[in-house]
Amino acid sequence: MPYSEMDNSTLALLPLISERARKEPKLQFTSLAHLLNKEFLRECYLELGRDRASGIDGVSWQAYGENLDENLVNLVKRMEAKRYKPQPAKRVYIPKNEHEKRPLGLPSLEDKIVQKGISRILEAVYEQDFLDCSYGFRPNRSCHDALRAVDQTIMKRPVRYVIEADINGFFDNVSHEWLLKMLEVRIKDPSFLLLIRRFLKAGYIEEGKLVKTEQGTPQGGNLSPMLANIFLHYVLDLWFEKRIKPQMAGEVYLIRYADDFLIMVQKQSDACMTKQALRDRFKKFSLTLHSEKTRTISFSRKEPENAKRQGRKPNTFEFLGFTHYWHCSLEGGWYMFSRRTSAKRFCRACRAMNDWLRSVRNWCKTKLWWQILTSKMRGHYQYYGVSGNSKMLKVFYYQVMRMVHKWLNRRSQRNRWNWERYLNYLRNYPLPLPHIVHKFY
Repeated sequence: MPYSEMDNSTLALLPLISERARKEPKLQFTSLAHLLNKEFLRECYLELGRDRASGIDGVSWQAYGENLDENLVNLVKRMEAKRYKPQPAKRVYIPKNEHEKRPLGLPSLEDKIVQKGISRILEAVYEQDFLDCSYGFRPNRSCHDALRAVDQTIMKRPVRYVIEADINGFFDNVSHEWLLKMLEVRIKDPSFLLLIRRFLKAGYIEEGKLVKTEQGTPQGGNLSPMLANIFLHYVLDLWFEKRIKPQMAGEVYLIRYADDFLIMVQKQSDACMTKQALRDRFKKFSLTLHSEKTRTISFSRKEPENAKRQGRKPNTFEFLGFTHYWHCSLEGGWYMFSRRTSAKRFCRACRAMNDWLRSVRNWCKTKLWWQILTSKMRGHYQYYGVSGNSKMLKVFYYQVMRMVHKWLNRRSQRNRWNWERYLNYLRNYPLPLPHIVHKFY
């Protein structure tokens, strides 16, 4: 169906699409491309971040908006004539850990608008299909909901083993062929699928050279998380629910956030079978599990006692930036499941804060960057402020206090701050105190 303005706005039609997708699970949508009209793309433009980095065209949000109507009319005309082709993304690298960097693609502003529109349409269709075990990049769901689900499962269900899984370079190795086949299960609009195919093949610019992409999703844009969820819905979630669960002798549970997931198992035999089945399943779709980071651990409530009896450290596992472990309750005599900021994430947060303080100490007056400092600390508490993590929040607070004192004293040799003067300053301009934001109990 050609692109055109509709009498009913796209924003009004999306809930109707969602309702029909929910009522008819096998329905294939044959007319979606026309929803990418001028008014809908205007809404997508307004939802974009206004201070985000530009792509290879160098066009900012503000610059594109100076002639917004004209630009959007031109964009829709090119999509109508199938002349619209996404530009290659500008590849940048951000720190993943101390030794590795994560590649990101920065799309052009116009491509961000179209990606946003496609993503919202896909969400209307697929949100009805996604299972409850999936939490990443979905409306009204967050990483803290995933953490709460892990807590409830381990505390209330007969879980004795946990499978930690790590997919090697997931976003860079998604099969385009398989992904398009999965999209065709629900979508039969050739114009809409052509747009997605062009985004997948757009490639990226690195060191001035164009690199074509034969696999992987455009990580860094608005479309990548949705495509990843669709891919893993078929590869993992649905397969686990329909094929793995019925074969198990005991209870098994899956919690997934984007490409990070855990499988919690009752019986050891089921854990062994599931782990091997996972490897075979991902191999079919040209993906591999990391040999060292994918492991099965015993994790029953008696884990601390078993570890003590066997002369080893109690098992723990990492998920979404937290180390999960068993600890003895305050009353004593029984163990409670809890979590703390993982060592890697804590060190990374402290290192980032230290580098920022060093760079900003002489940039402007203290009262100006102090406001940014408090925002950064609140952001840390907003993510890591979960039940059981109060100790690590306090450690972070005191580490920041000492770092701030150190860099205040390095602004000049004349005006030195002793600890007493610094504490007096904090009484007048206090730093945000650590607190639990997300309570699981």
